[in-house]
Amino acid sequence: MSAAPTALYVHWPFCLSKCPYCDFNSHVRESIDQARWRAALLRDLEGAAAGTERRPLASLFFGGGTPSLMAPETVAAIIEHAADLWTLSPNTEITLEANPTSVEAGRLADYRAAGVNRVSLGVQALDDAALRFLGREHSAAEAIAAVETASRLFGRFSFDLIYGRPGQTAAAWQAELAQALSLAGDHLSLYQLTLEPRTAFFRRAQAGEALILDEDSTAALYELTQAELAGAGLPAYEISNHARPGGECRHNLVYWRYGDYVGIGPGAHGRVTVDGAKIATQRIRSPEGWLAALESGQDAQSERTLLGARERFTEMVMMGLRLTEGIPLDRLRAECGAEAAAWIDAAHRDDLIEAGFLDPAPDRLRATVEGRQRLDALLAHLIA
Repeated sequence: MSAAPTALYVHWPFCLSKCPYCDFNSHVRESIDQARWRAALLRDLEGAAAGTERRPLASLFFGGGTPSLMAPETVAAIIEHAADLWTLSPNTEITLEANPTSVEAGRLADYRAAGVNRVSLGVQALDDAALRFLGREHSAAEAIAAVETASRLFGRFSFDLIYGRPGQTAAAWQAELAQALSLAGDHLSLYQLTLEPRTAFFRRAQAGEALILDEDSTAALYELTQAELAGAGLPAYEISNHARPGGECRHNLVYWRYGDYVGIGPGAHGRVTVDGAKIATQRIRSPEGWLAALESGQDAQSERTLLGARERFTEMVMMGLRLTEGIPLDRLRAECGAEAAAWIDAAHRDDLIEAGFLDPAPDRLRATVEGRQRLDALLAHLIA
């Protein structure tokens, strides 16, 4: 059994409302029985630990949905039980995603008392009109107040913004970034607005509504983002994530470096190495189906798949090229076998290096800034 550090993801699938751009497994319900959900999450935790017990836990991440709708008692119980099943240390990063409504921000002190040591706030915009367009429940003033509260309560915190909104100019985005940087701690996440299938925005766009900027304008905002954040001491360490050195989200680094992680809660995914084999897992997606399975004594797992070397290679390249650091080739070989480097089309790789999309470094596979900006196209050429 691998003794490598493992990450734990806890999915809370409920939101106050469904944002029109969101394609996550999130749902709106009139009421939630917190006690039932706490009991079910603890049962799911026990089932998910099989094969990884007592490993060091590098991080624990409460995501969603909106985890700041969870009772703080539930958060505390999960952290406590995770410490029974794995090995937590003072360095274990414990993050909770939160929305910056005044009600949810008012719970931040309770989450800190429960054991959370990092929060990630879904601010999304610092402009009231943009927040209404994005379907958010909070105002810009509430967002700023929540960030200031987080900065007082937590040594580490982050918040998200979305750009590429229709009509957004470079000057307006630059001003919003300057305001964000005045509030920021050691981490910021800056995402391009995209039209994902099964979202309200996608359906509206299909009907002819212009909901995102054109490709050239979005690319210009991306380049502006990289320059402004690097100049402020928060360079990109991943396509959409920026941090001061040491401020990177350790949990997400586990994903992008293709480490092991366990997922619980409706629809949660996992990748776990047991006896040298990489296993992909997924929980039942429906909140009610997941809850019913656990309450009837069944396993909440809907899929458990042994990944072959080629599947591991594809996943590792897709995740690792998002990172500024790229993928060390010795790590790629250790995960996927000695032949892994040969699976990268040598001719395509040379062409991509010459075109400026791949770094020529001989010891790693790494996209340049231009390559990360065009990652989907880069991957299509590299691992076709």
